Amino acid sequence: MLAALPLPLSTPGRNLVRLTFVRGITWTGFLAGIIIGIEVLDFALDVTTVIAVIVSMALINVTTWWRLGRPRAVTHGEYLAHLMADVAGLTLLFYFTGGSTNPFITYYLVPVTIAAATLPWRHAWTVAAAAMLAYSVLMFHYQPIPQLSHGHTSGNLNLHVLGMWLNFGLSAGLVTFFIFKMAHALRGRDQALSRTREAALRNEQVLAVATQAAGTAHELGTPLSTMAVLLSEMREEVRGNALLEKDLAVLRDQVDTCKSRLLHLVENADRRRMAEPEILDANLWLARVVQRWLVLRPDVSYRLEVADRRGRPWLAVDTTLDQALTNLLNNAADANSDDILIHLDWTAEDVVIDIRDHGPGVAMSIADQLGETFVSTKSKGLGMGLFLTHATINRFGGGVRLYNHPEGGTLTEVTLPRSEPAV
Repeated sequence: MLAALPLPLSTPGRNLVRLTFVRGITWTGFLAGIIIGIEVLDFALDVTTVIAVIVSMALINVTTWWRLGRPRAVTHGEYLAHLMADVAGLTLLFYFTGGSTNPFITYYLVPVTIAAATLPWRHAWTVAAAAMLAYSVLMFHYQPIPQLSHGHTSGNLNLHVLGMWLNFGLSAGLVTFFIFKMAHALRGRDQALSRTREAALRNEQVLAVATQAAGTAHELGTPLSTMAVLLSEMREEVRGNALLEKDLAVLRDQVDTCKSRLLHLVENADRRRMAEPEILDANLWLARVVQRWLVLRPDVSYRLEVADRRGRPWLAVDTTLDQALTNLLNNAADANSDDILIHLDWTAEDVVIDIRDHGPGVAMSIADQLGETFVSTKSKGLGMGLFLTHATINRFGGGVRLYNHPEGGTLTEVTLPRSEPAV
């Protein structure tokens, strides 16, 4: 059944579904009009040719329904081709039914209006120009119908037909211009509303996570202090065993780092401090973050590369941005802790930090969702780290993109706006 076909997800696909319905209704109406004209009004038509044109358009419609069931997305170019096919079909029909004297000649405005409301600027004017050209040709070349001529014969013009042509040209131009502008404004408004809704939802999720984090920070203080005391006692007991002393020193560093991060979390609860980020040299800031990350992940091997460019890139940073970058570094280390490449580059407007790992890469099925919701690539992960990372970097006016590197692994690209150095 045709009605059971799945609705395509893309906007041109939805528009093509609607165009197919309009085309079916329109040409069914034309067929009814032709039958009435022949049987009731005694029109002298080339019936075989006219019916062939209508059947051809019906076949195009059936083929379109079949195509809509395919997984390939509908493009603006394909949608334009369908509208041009409609203009061509109308031109053939009008040629055999009186040309510009046919009272339905202004139906050309329908594909013109549809194009203006749904297609880019250049495509909309292409359809308008094609319709205007077809109308102009039909003023001189067509098979006349005596009942519609009103004294007008092929090759000659009267004021009525000329006025209709001028009215159509003006209407087509105005419709294309104003309908396109209004549709463009509506699409822009819908996109802005969508971004606002997404930002509000993301902020609510971040607030919920922050509330839980604050409570957890207080709860973790006591066990960390207990662990620090026990580690000190254990270190005294194993004194002289170099291997165990080294392991206990690593554990003590980890505990101290956790306590330090919790302390920073509490201190940064002050919104006034959070609202005033510090302006730092991106090179020095990145090196500092990497060194702190190495305390957490002593098992990794990495390379830090800085582009050979003139000038110094400055960034507005705070501790939340430090944590966001650390999350991305941890993800790279979780994928593969060997040979992680960290590359710093910058342009006149942006600072770009690339993090390349040699892990399994990102599944394409979830690539577009990472960072937008709690989606994780780890078997036991919650996706919260990437979500908070995206939220933090977006707050600084930047963005995060994840790519599957051609040579394997994941390339994480962080883009942040450059700042002016502090005076």
